[in-house]
Amino acid sequence: MATALALALSAAAAPQPPPTEEAPPGLDEREDGVESEAQCEASAESLDRLLPPVGTGRSPRKRTTSQCKSEPPLLRTSKRTIYTAGRPPWYNEHGTQSKEAFVIGLGGGSASGKTTVARMIIEALDVPWVVLLSMDSFYKVLTKQQQEQAAKNDFNFDHPDAFDFDLIVCTLKKLKQGKSVKIPIYDFTTHSRKKDWKTLYGANVIIFEGIMAFADKQLLELLDMKIFVDTDSDIRLVRRLRRDISERGRDIEGVIKQYNKFVKPAFDQYIQPTMRLADIVVPRGSGNTVAIDLIVQHVHSQLEERKLRWDMAALASAHQCHPLPRTLSVLKSTPQVRGMHTIIRDKETSRDEFIFYSKRLMRLLIEHALSFLPFQGCTVQTPQGQDYEGRTYAGKQITGVSILRAGETMEPALRAVCKDVRIGTILIQTNQLTGEPELHYLRLPKDISQDHVILMDCTVSTGAAAMMAVRVLLDHDVPEDKIFLLSLLMAEMGVHSVAYAFPRVKIITTAVDKKVNDLFRIIPGIGNFGDRYFGTDAPPDWSDEEELVGT
Repeated sequence: MATALALALSAAAAPQPPPTEEAPPGLDEREDGVESEAQCEASAESLDRLLPPVGTGRSPRKRTTSQCKSEPPLLRTSKRTIYTAGRPPWYNEHGTQSKEAFVIGLGGGSASGKTTVARMIIEALDVPWVVLLSMDSFYKVLTKQQQEQAAKNDFNFDHPDAFDFDLIVCTLKKLKQGKSVKIPIYDFTTHSRKKDWKTLYGANVIIFEGIMAFADKQLLELLDMKIFVDTDSDIRLVRRLRRDISERGRDIEGVIKQYNKFVKPAFDQYIQPTMRLADIVVPRGSGNTVAIDLIVQHVHSQLEERKLRWDMAALASAHQCHPLPRTLSVLKSTPQVRGMHTIIRDKETSRDEFIFYSKRLMRLLIEHALSFLPFQGCTVQTPQGQDYEGRTYAGKQITGVSILRAGETMEPALRAVCKDVRIGTILIQTNQLTGEPELHYLRLPKDISQDHVILMDCTVSTGAAAMMAVRVLLDHDVPEDKIFLLSLLMAEMGVHSVAYAFPRVKIITTAVDKKVNDLFRIIPGIGNFGDRYFGTDAPPDWSDEEELVGT
């Protein structure tokens, strides 16, 4: 297949002069070391040990999920701006993963133009939620002796053993499960990993590029498409000369010496043989626009097959006539609480009064929610020298997470009740073409997995955005039973949806309305909370409480 496609793509593309532009610095660079010829011969491990046998029949490929990360977090094309710092929903009304991302492996020699090809594919795809993940991030942590060798350009960074394949496979498997992952940041100056790691989130497409992208059996099983960028060795050498001389201050003699003793032998022994494993071979790299167009067409067809439509009808009918779940707690409807609801539900209520009584309800709601946190007995001594048997919070910390924009109105009430509470934010918007909730922004405190999390949104109708927000917290390893969903008003539909998908999440509200209309707005409801609170007309793609998808 790879040979046939390579010939077809090569024949289809009109002859073009070899590209002379270098790949963006730092994205397709190898750390060059110098290895003696004896060492090169001694380290010649059998490629068959690393790669599966060819010609034995191709096993069905597994579909994989991915995380979305890009720097900067958006890509501007000639048509539009593509958001690359978020994630699609991927989860159905049961809260389970329903679709997996399309994972592309991009291999080839050093300076072959892999990253340039990857970016051309991303721009031509013109779809949101794409991540480019470089193998350069996964160099192994060196020992002291290896550090000394690297400082003398004596360590072989182009050998398979230089990469942490265990971490690579573990990372992609976690992405496949829909979990967030942390990616190491490699410092090429010190040949070590930095203390800070970067976090990746969900994506529709993930492109994993590197010289050894096809050099591990387990890694190969995670790739849906394998592309080999085949660029002439003279062009690759010229690019290395330019880069190392202009950016690393090396001389021509040193670069050529390293290339002959290290880079070229590694390519011949470990990289070029993996071409036989590729589904598609792209001759001339980024210069072969016909090949890239065909790749993009194939990826589009795969994405269309996997396309998720958020099934609002299923959400609406899945739990009809069921009793409200035990995980729901509704604030007691005292005359005071019902009086405040009367005021904020009244369409004639002024904005000032709406804000005032909403804040009062928020305070009562949060006070009520705190009673469900774990407490343990403790003894303190009073000023009179007497012991008092009291209670104290048994958790590590409390973190509030607001679903923008209405959810952030509850933050002051939480801060007033919980001293030194940490706050995170999630922005979920509705895709007007698909009706799907999409994560566009996320800021969470570090180590949130250890905390009890109060997830705040002012109204919940279908439960779609609330379910997605809960899923994001679970992706960050927050235990389900440590998540408390707080809302001033919920529809029974939303309560059932969240409770069915996440049966251990505590749902706390001041009132539950029975109906949701054809536009999935709560009936009798409260109106658009964000508009009434902020005094604005909601943009059409905000997922405020009672928009098309709702929360």
